[in-house]
Amino acid sequence: MLSEEVFAASILDNPYIPHEPTIKQAQFIINDLPEGLYGGSAGGGKSDCLLMAGLQYVTEPNYASLILRQSYSDLSLPGAIMDRATEWLVNTDAKWNDKTKTWKFPAGATLTFGYLEHENDKYRYQGAEFQFIAFDELTQFTESQYSYLFSRLRRLEDSNIPLRTRAASNPGGVGHEWVKARFITPSKEEMAANGRFFVPASIQDNPFIDQEAYEESLQFLDPITKAQLKNGDWDIVSNGNMFKREWFKFVDDVPTGITNWVRYWDMAASEPSPSYQDPDYTVGLLMGELNGLFYITDLVMVRLNPAQRDEVIKATIEMDGNRVLQRMEQEGGASGKDDVFNFAKGLFQGTGFQGVKSSGSKEIRARGLSGAISNGLVFLKRAPWNSTLINFLCPFPQKGIHDDAVDAASGAYNELIKLPITQVYETDYTGTSFSSGGMRI
Repeated sequence: MLSEEVFAASILDNPYIPHEPTIKQAQFIINDLPEGLYGGSAGGGKSDCLLMAGLQYVTEPNYASLILRQSYSDLSLPGAIMDRATEWLVNTDAKWNDKTKTWKFPAGATLTFGYLEHENDKYRYQGAEFQFIAFDELTQFTESQYSYLFSRLRRLEDSNIPLRTRAASNPGGVGHEWVKARFITPSKEEMAANGRFFVPASIQDNPFIDQEAYEESLQFLDPITKAQLKNGDWDIVSNGNMFKREWFKFVDDVPTGITNWVRYWDMAASEPSPSYQDPDYTVGLLMGELNGLFYITDLVMVRLNPAQRDEVIKATIEMDGNRVLQRMEQEGGASGKDDVFNFAKGLFQGTGFQGVKSSGSKEIRARGLSGAISNGLVFLKRAPWNSTLINFLCPFPQKGIHDDAVDAASGAYNELIKLPITQVYETDYTGTSFSSGGMRI
């Protein structure tokens, strides 16, 4: 643990940290073990905590710190950690380099912001040296990305500054299981023996946030995500029997040559209100197929009034272009036919749009997708929406859950398997790429 003198000098008297840490933030910062995880619940002050820790030794010569998010868009969001750093540092003597996303301090220390959107992005830091590396929202990263960055930690000659890897995260996300196994499941004694620690923090530990308003904003989440964010619950898991969290496979990029694309829509047209706080979702899921493998590359999932919903659908259709077949579940009866007819002559005109009549129960319609995922035939393109989709698929077919995402995913899969398999080979012996349509068996 840091001494009171070091803590006071590096945090409380630090000219680049504008306010004192909360009690939980202080517990995290004073611990000098090599690895630490902070948070668990939403609103616990995770970004501030990591930023304080990163700035802790910027008054020392040549100190270098790095803070990472999963994507640049996450990093640059208003109120996100890079924006927060600007608020803290813009009126100080620190200088910003927008090209390298680095703050440089008079003593020669640096604070750099980066991202690891794809697996191989970790190699961009090959040859770099840092004394502090932090991962904001750790469950959005792969374990191999996290592990590789340890190779970038280097101690300065004749320096007493500790080498630290720090992280903050809520439960959920593609990295939930490995983060839980590393920081949550082991006992404190096991953690300490491995040079690790975890400081749980919740909204109740953060006096700088409007707790009532923040908790209200969580009311509209699915039950699993709500429990993860509000309560920091690492143990809540979906217990449906058709989709298992460990079945899902991820890719950074989908292969070229996909010609079979379907975006399947499950329509709903209501927004949350005081009298109806948990309505269904409008979901549009994009899936492609190549060589008998399936790739989920985009998810639109909103709860809006019909006019706002239609604007989202229109923008999505424009983004998809003519390559994508637009499909929609057709409800039974005359009203279902009318809905499809109105969409066909309106929003979806010119897109090859078709309504798909429902046949059999939702469970029966989802069996094909369930089998394909369990056999490793379905891949998700890594994106922030991955955890949302998984959290809606895995509880199915429990009663009382939203199944809109299940309907959209199984609908897209069932439409794709009606099409001839697209077989694409890299090159033939002449070096020319070619493809052929093959029938499914």
